[in-house]
Amino acid sequence: MENLMRALLSGVFVAMLATQAMAGDANVVAAKVTPQADSTYRFDVTVRHGDEGWDHYADAWEVLSEDGKVLAVRTLAHPHVNEQPFTRSLSGVQVPAGMDRVVIRARDSVHGYGGETLTVDLPDR
Repeated sequence: MENLMRALLSGVFVAMLATQAMAGDANVVAAKVTPQADSTYRFDVTVRHGDEGWDHYADAWEVLSEDGKVLAVRTLAHPHVNEQPFTRSLSGVQVPAGMDRVVIRARDSVHGYGGETLTVDLPDR
């Protein structure tokens, strides 16, 4: 009986790990950057992630300087289970003078940051 319980518990544990691994990291797959009249930028960022619901979903993306300073964060308020990849926007992003490119990365609620990033050149710079 004890061996049966161990086997059942091991199977449940392996299934839980497999479920967490299925969604994987959140990846930035595209971005459009548009200069705004007030010298800020609008970012339209496309993220791909195997969202599984509220327990595991892409929950944010960031605009970073090439040396890793966070310039802006776009929080994603809900899972996008049936919308993959998905695009969300953020306006009013201030980028310091002299910076001609930025890095965009996405985060998910289980793994944090770690998926594919995208480096984009800023237009008009």
